[in-house]
Amino acid sequence: MVLDRHHMLSLHNVLEGLRLGLCEYSGPSRVALIYVQNPGEPLRVVDPQNLLHGHEPRLREYFLDTDEWREGLPDPEHVTYFDQAKAKRIGLAGVVSLGGRSPGISYQMWLTDRHVDLCSPGPTRRWLELALLQFSQNLAARDIFALDSAAHMLQEMAPHAVHDFIVDMRSQSIGPDTRLRVYNILASIMQISKTPEEGAWARGHLAFVEPSRVSRVHYLIRFPKAERPRLDNSKHVRKMLQSVERSRRLLVSDGEYILGIAAGELPPSSLCALFSGRHGMLSLDGDLVCSFSDGAFQSTNRKPKLVILEEALLEWPLDTDQRDALFSSVSRIVAFAGEQKYGCAIIVDPYTPLLPVSGHNLETPLDLDEDEHLVLAAALAKVDGALHLSAARNQLCGFACLMDGPSFPGEDRSRGARYNSALRFTYSHPELMVVVVSSDRPVSVMQKGADISRPPVWPTVPSLLRPPPTLEQWLNGGQA
Repeated sequence: MVLDRHHMLSLHNVLEGLRLGLCEYSGPSRVALIYVQNPGEPLRVVDPQNLLHGHEPRLREYFLDTDEWREGLPDPEHVTYFDQAKAKRIGLAGVVSLGGRSPGISYQMWLTDRHVDLCSPGPTRRWLELALLQFSQNLAARDIFALDSAAHMLQEMAPHAVHDFIVDMRSQSIGPDTRLRVYNILASIMQISKTPEEGAWARGHLAFVEPSRVSRVHYLIRFPKAERPRLDNSKHVRKMLQSVERSRRLLVSDGEYILGIAAGELPPSSLCALFSGRHGMLSLDGDLVCSFSDGAFQSTNRKPKLVILEEALLEWPLDTDQRDALFSSVSRIVAFAGEQKYGCAIIVDPYTPLLPVSGHNLETPLDLDEDEHLVLAAALAKVDGALHLSAARNQLCGFACLMDGPSFPGEDRSRGARYNSALRFTYSHPELMVVVVSSDRPVSVMQKGADISRPPVWPTVPSLLRPPPTLEQWLNGGQA
């Protein structure tokens, strides 16, 4: 099959619009596509940033060795719409995927990174669904002037992806007959999050309950019908949130008005926005959907990313109980720092005896298995200098410790003194690790003079894609 210029432009614009949008929603993200346009043609692979590398055995099994990818797909001649339930998921670790059959294209499977701090893959899958439909429509319409607009639309899809996921989940639970207007609710959440009151940003819970179920809410107070604040009056709602901030109480809305203040469990299929100052979290029936900050929805659950530390600890001569206890202690100290917005550093020392470090050494090490001691350790982390932890015993042995070392070429002048001190220290003492928490949330893990938590550098997406190889060529060493 010869791929014409319109085909390649359609492919590039959809893939790039999708990738840029997901980068804004989830952070650095890659996108790949496996597809076949007409029945009988070979499957092709588009993977400009090596998302699929390492998954070759599963891809070969799923697409070439078996007909697993065809299971449940409708006859191509009778496809009038796309139904994701009819496309079987491939199930690759660390990847979100969605595939199916659509008019004009026999099969597509779109794939992207599954980030470790992802609230829910649901909105991302709705995004992939739109990319699938958009690629099909672009090829069918053959309108060269519509390609740029399609890319821009995919890039700005975050509110629509969140909306579509919430609507789909609520429809499965209570059916399509719902009076909650999710678009209006999402717009109100954004507006409230950007509305300060006496210099302070919004805090507290705002719940949205299906109008037919508002009577099931346990109200503490309920407003008379004629005096209920309108949800679209963001200034008024922001003032009302002051009555529930830093408490388990919540404001209750039917999607149009604020009905009252309640406590306890909400009826099924209720949405809840938790405002926490500059950011917030959106959940459906208690399950996280996404977060929001700076006027935009994001996929992150805002928890520290310490997966790389957990993986690095597997290389140390610790038994499972020691490793779990140490990781739990470091994670909780990092979480305390993030919640209270202060920077700190934690030296994780595997040496026996411990490495001598300048600082305030403790006469009796503090056992971090006890909650009270762990809270104290988190408080001591506020003092300038680093905490010194014994990896084998899960104990705090010192605080306000100085991390010194000679300068070396791997330093990063764009980062602060704490970060570069940790780089120098681990360069001089390669057996230990240092966890650095910045006051603005980023967490870095240092080992052997390098930030091992730094995201990998991926190849740059070319300005125009080359004709994609067949899947068999790609699996045999061809490049996408």
